[in-house]
Amino acid sequence: MTNRRSFLSSLGAISGLAFLSKTDKLEAMPSRVASASSSWDLSWLDAFKGKHRQLFDFGDADISEESHLRVVRNWLNAHKEVFGLESPEVNTIVGIAGSAYPLNASDRLWQAYPIGEQWKIKDPKTNTWAKRNVYDVPGDIGPRGPSHISALVARGTVFWQCNNAFGGVVSQLAKAVGKPADVVRADLLAGMMPGVHLVPAHTMLVGLAQEHGFAYEAM
Repeated sequence: MTNRRSFLSSLGAISGLAFLSKTDKLEAMPSRVASASSSWDLSWLDAFKGKHRQLFDFGDADISEESHLRVVRNWLNAHKEVFGLESPEVNTIVGIAGSAYPLNASDRLWQAYPIGEQWKIKDPKTNTWAKRNVYDVPGDIGPRGPSHISALVARGTVFWQCNNAFGGVVSQLAKAVGKPADVVRADLLAGMMPGVHLVPAHTMLVGLAQEHGFAYEAM
């Protein structure tokens, strides 16, 4: 009996050591969005704590006729009307790759580069290729409220820009204006709309957002 008790006691001690070892390893693990490269800070994803969260995927959206931003506004309106919830209790992200890049460009960039012509976007006031971000103009607000970019950002919406697609945008616009790609890239980065997050890859962030509790909707 004594030998059996000694064996069980030893086994318990070993199990305890194993548990402590595993616990130490878990505590030493980095956060789930920590990056091995200091150039990519994705910790902003951890800031979303809302009860309801939605990612609107604009990766393949054609915005030449319509921005689709009204969908984000409608989602926010519905959660306010039904549950009485607003940011930060609800969270919205607009994920952008290449086709919807113009949403993330400031008026200055629209003036400096042929964004309207390249993406076939006309200014409704002039009926010519747009030289301003027409998606950040209040326009006819209507009963549902505004859906332009600044209005959505004021309600907590966050926009991202895929770096992979951004490389294609840089090449396209550099060729259009006859300037070196590195010069154009630096200028486009400096001219992003306020608060836009440049992310490594759109497809990667779609997955990470869902890991952080975001429902997914393709535009």
